[in-house]
Amino acid sequence: MARGRLRVYLGAAPGVGKTYAMLSEGRRALGRGRDLVVGFVETHNRPRTAELLADMELIPRQSLLYRGSSFTELDVDAVIARAPKIVLVDELAHTNVPGSRNVKRWQDIDEILDAGIDVISTVNIQHLESVNDVVQEITGIPQRETVPDEVVRRADQVELVDMSPDALRRRMAHGNIYTPEKVDAALSNYFRVGNLTALRELALLWVAGKVDDQLDRYRAEHGISQTWEARERVVVALTGGPEGDTLVRRAARVAARTKGADLLAVHVTSADGLAGGDPANLARQRTLVESLGGTYHQVVGDDIPRALLDFARGVNATQLVLGASRRGRFAQMFSRGVGVETTALSGSIDVHMITHEEAKKGRRRPQRSRAALTRKRRVAGWVLSVVGMPLLTAIFWPFRDDLSLPSEILLFLCMVIGVALMGGMWPAITAAIGGSLLLNYYFTPPVGQFTISDPENLFALAVFLVVAVAVSWIVDLAARRTREAANATADAEVLSTLAGHVLRGEAALPSLLARMRETFGLASVTLLERIGEPSPDDQSEPESWRIIATTGATPCTNPAMADTDIVIDESLVLTAKGRLMEAADRQVLEAFAAEAAVALRQQRLQEEARQARPLAEADRMRTALLAAVSHDLRTPLASAKAAVDSLRSTEIVWSDEDRGELLATAEESLTKLGRLVANLLDMSRLQAGVLGVALQQVALEEIVPRAVDDLGPLRERVEGDISVELPEITADPALLERVLSNLMSNAVRYSPPGQGVLVTASSHGEHVEIRVIDRGPGIPPEAHDRVFLPFQRLGDRDNHTGVGLGLALSRGLTEAMGGTLDPDETPGGGLTMILTFPICSKPVTT
Repeated sequence: MARGRLRVYLGAAPGVGKTYAMLSEGRRALGRGRDLVVGFVETHNRPRTAELLADMELIPRQSLLYRGSSFTELDVDAVIARAPKIVLVDELAHTNVPGSRNVKRWQDIDEILDAGIDVISTVNIQHLESVNDVVQEITGIPQRETVPDEVVRRADQVELVDMSPDALRRRMAHGNIYTPEKVDAALSNYFRVGNLTALRELALLWVAGKVDDQLDRYRAEHGISQTWEARERVVVALTGGPEGDTLVRRAARVAARTKGADLLAVHVTSADGLAGGDPANLARQRTLVESLGGTYHQVVGDDIPRALLDFARGVNATQLVLGASRRGRFAQMFSRGVGVETTALSGSIDVHMITHEEAKKGRRRPQRSRAALTRKRRVAGWVLSVVGMPLLTAIFWPFRDDLSLPSEILLFLCMVIGVALMGGMWPAITAAIGGSLLLNYYFTPPVGQFTISDPENLFALAVFLVVAVAVSWIVDLAARRTREAANATADAEVLSTLAGHVLRGEAALPSLLARMRETFGLASVTLLERIGEPSPDDQSEPESWRIIATTGATPCTNPAMADTDIVIDESLVLTAKGRLMEAADRQVLEAFAAEAAVALRQQRLQEEARQARPLAEADRMRTALLAAVSHDLRTPLASAKAAVDSLRSTEIVWSDEDRGELLATAEESLTKLGRLVANLLDMSRLQAGVLGVALQQVALEEIVPRAVDDLGPLRERVEGDISVELPEITADPALLERVLSNLMSNAVRYSPPGQGVLVTASSHGEHVEIRVIDRGPGIPPEAHDRVFLPFQRLGDRDNHTGVGLGLALSRGLTEAMGGTLDPDETPGGGLTMILTFPICSKPVTT
């Protein structure tokens, strides 16, 4: 069966006409011959709304009793049994009366949709979960009934019902929304122009986001990759260079010129996971983007232009902001660069090339070069030296009569320079010597002999050899200087990254050692600590070491196993395994070692703080316990002692009635004392982890009445609603009874006079929820966790209502049985304690 379709009328504020629009659509559907019924609609006594509802088929509502009053809710079973084509259900975010089939009306609607029935519903923007807190800040009124945004986003159609603030206030003043006695208060509070304008903007923005999602889904389903300029989106590309701040601000200005345009920043990371660029710059630029209202993204790709454009097209961007190339002019002669390549491939996306101070200063490369030239270039140089000179000789041999010796020398010199540029000094020197010999044998009279008859030719060949060697040496020297500059740059960037690593608080040892291993390409890095003090007298006894932290392959267990070791202090040594480190590398390695020592000290200080925290907590608990029980222990003891002393007195003759009253006082005081001592003992067992728990199958219809009976006189204020059809749960019967008794007595204590406590239970999937509902003052949401701390009562200081162990003990016992205990707000005011236990699927062995 196909799932039904959901249509939602979204209102910017109450009274804009959502229900009217829904009923009007229902009228139109009936006019087209559609099978439509009304599941639940609230007219709020508005005549025009009631007129539209007339003559429509109404599904009878379900009646529920709650706290002695009758309420009506949507009858889901009746709607599904009627099986219309369309059903109208008002107020999507409505919370059902306790005891209903579902907690929320949107869950009822979900069941109807699963039955293949189309649903038309309504909701106000203030009831959406994502903007609930914003609405409260704007209006100052908390919205207790909310619906997850995803429920509305999944709707097949969302239609905004909008009205200007002035028009809505006129409707309010004319009595079309509230009764006359409520109009003045509403206009001066919730329905102020500023509030309504802000709510209207929230609704428009939310619907725009919904439309964006639908557009993206449509383009994905139809394979549309080209940009549709339905909405301006500006993407700025960040390399991690210092120019990124300029680019972000320029892109933000471009986005600001088009009202409502989105700003997105993207950084392309190579496919091997190396981020490239300065992490500190990227972190700062990400913060800048987010402060300007944009979002930061990171994508992976080796082809930077294509990765940028793929991202831009994926987010349907209309403009792309790039920085002018930092490469020099010579480098641009061999490659067009990212900017030019991106512009050529951009298609319909506008590309902005932004100049900045770093342009054409050259791009820094942090990779360390281990030789003046790469191995590949040196091999190519030797091949060119060995093969190139004979090949050049063979090419020009037929033209020896047409060329003079100086021309031939210049051609051979060009080959030597080419070899020097390719392979460095030694291949070039070899080519120079070989070339001079070939020139002597094949091109210098007498040809075919290694002799020179003309002294001028000898001088020319000598000059050729000197120039060739000099050029080779200069090329090699330039390559070495380039290597040294690259190494210095790499060291500087590594140290800069390390400094940023420290400043951002990322000094955890594993992270630091992993960064060091990746930086230097090591097999493993290990931080060792000497065990015990070295003995200067007994040098034969080997030193003992322990591993503090390590990363990589097989770690070093002592400094002797390492290829490189850095002594930090008398007890700490940083070891590296994988290759020998050069002297220049050791300077950077020592910086890592020093930071590792700092990280270790921080880690140990944190560990000491963690160890001290339980002691401080225990001390706080002892202080709180003494303060809390000072009265609660003395009061029942004093009452019991006074009663017993009075009974033992021979000076007064007690009547049977007085004697019975004194005995009852003593019994009640000792019972309170016993309960207090039992709670303290159980709390100590819980904290020590030695509480005995016997889990078994438990039927709630047997446990709840016993827990109610434990309340004594207070049981008259507790009403239970436990179905015998509920599945059995896994729990300890005695502990569960005690938890329920604690929760119910606490609920009765804080309920107003004449107000009772309701205990209900319902099954949800693999769990059963037990709810203890009161109508007391409730607890603010921010204090929900604090209420379970022992020896406190959220500001209650009179010590006349116990030591504050009841809820703390109840949660501890519940969790020991494998359940959960969470507070929630009672609709209409009050507190609801929710116990959740797993359904027992098989017998439990104790």
